Amino acid sequence: MADFFRIESQQTLHVVELFLPELIDPLEFDRLNDAMLAALAERADEKWVLDLGRVHYMGSAMLGLMVNVRQRIKSGGGALVLCAMSPRLQDIFRACSMERLFTIVRSRHDALLRLTAGR
Repeated sequence: MADFFRIESQQTLHVVELFLPELIDPLEFDRLNDAMLAALAERADEKWVLDLGRVHYMGSAMLGLMVNVRQRIKSGGGALVLCAMSPRLQDIFRACSMERLFTIVRSRHDALLRLTAGR
């Protein structure tokens, strides 16, 4: 799954950088889903940044995964901030009313500031 995401961690702050192709086959998606949720499993109570700078499109399955990731972190008492969304991805989130579910900021820097400031 190193092809689809990379996690950088410093203590209890984690940055997940996604690298998603426009199309992902169901088997690859299942592996990505399992790997993402496994990465969160033991650390859902920590602070997470999801950097979407290299993602230009998300289909319904990937949007579902985003909701699952959010729920896992929220249930664990952690915090999640999304950043670096392309205008196209912002439009997709808006069309699905998902911008209301997530804290979304412009840059990774802004996301780190948001989480370290405790807001």
